[in-house]
Amino acid sequence: MRLFRCQNCDQVLYFENTKCERCGFRLGFLPEVTRLSALEPAGDPAWTPLAAKDQQRLFCTNAQYDACNWLVPAGTADAFCAACRHNRTVPDLTLPENLPPWRKIQDAERRLVYSLLRLGLPLQDRLADPQHGLAFDVLADPPEGGTSRVMTGHDEGLITMALVEADDAEREKRRAAMGEPYRTLLGHYRHESGHHYWDLLVRDGGRLEECRAVFGDDSQDYGAALQRHYNEGPPANWQEAYVSAYATTHPWEDFAETWAHYLHIVDTLEMASAFGLQVAPKVAKTDDLDAKIDFDPYAQERVEPLLEAWLPLTFAANSLNRCMGAPDLYPFVLSPPAMEKLGFVHQLIRGVRQNPATP
Repeated sequence: MRLFRCQNCDQVLYFENTKCERCGFRLGFLPEVTRLSALEPAGDPAWTPLAAKDQQRLFCTNAQYDACNWLVPAGTADAFCAACRHNRTVPDLTLPENLPPWRKIQDAERRLVYSLLRLGLPLQDRLADPQHGLAFDVLADPPEGGTSRVMTGHDEGLITMALVEADDAEREKRRAAMGEPYRTLLGHYRHESGHHYWDLLVRDGGRLEECRAVFGDDSQDYGAALQRHYNEGPPANWQEAYVSAYATTHPWEDFAETWAHYLHIVDTLEMASAFGLQVAPKVAKTDDLDAKIDFDPYAQERVEPLLEAWLPLTFAANSLNRCMGAPDLYPFVLSPPAMEKLGFVHQLIRGVRQNPATP
């Protein structure tokens, strides 16, 4: 995620902001240039972005729920923005208790779509591609005594998110029960999008054998592999080759976990670059922990600069979190085989970039 500033007063802004707290200007996000802009009224309901004064914009329909700050071109037939048009099912918004968790989930969805736009990945919705377009179902669990709980997952481009995952206490309960070091809404979306892009870029993109050479044979029975993982747990030495314990379940999950970590890396490094962060610990005996993050991670041709910047950054960030008594920001270890897998994902994305959105 990049750093945004108000075009009217130069105040630092957050991605989710809808109003500049310094000057009071309303804010809207321009997905085609991935930029948050201050807005001037242009006659209800139109607005003029200060970042694109020659073009008028309208707010996404979901702005009425305070659940989206993205813009669409004035005169367009699209009522929903480039992120919200992927929503296939939303919870019952007439129930007041559903709005706060749905807003949190919407924030995570937009951060995912931001990264997909910056990477220039194919991003068809279900109208453009009814069979394989990317779509989101956000579902509430049935009332007590009803059918089984909603499970987060993926099926041919359809990502299902359980509304209850937006409850921090419930999500922490599930994280602890499953022995996970990390569990977030954004992490869910990044992981499930990995399954979607495995279908598009690997299975349908003619890269199956190359992927199997790195991640293993995906033709093994997935159901049996999943059951084995839950019955026996990961191998004792899993950290020697995988980004997470869950990645050991099956090559599909290995790819999805690695894909999610790649998105973690490029998005966090972009924010670090925006703040001009530099990691050069005086305790270091060598230059291995030195990193000046002054590049666009979304535009790198090679994965090595990303990893060279990422490792010292996470070492520093984890240490700062521990000073606050908080869990590590990045509670993972990247082994050489795991970094090779990240390199495969990087090259896969570089090979299919389609007019990436630029700052």
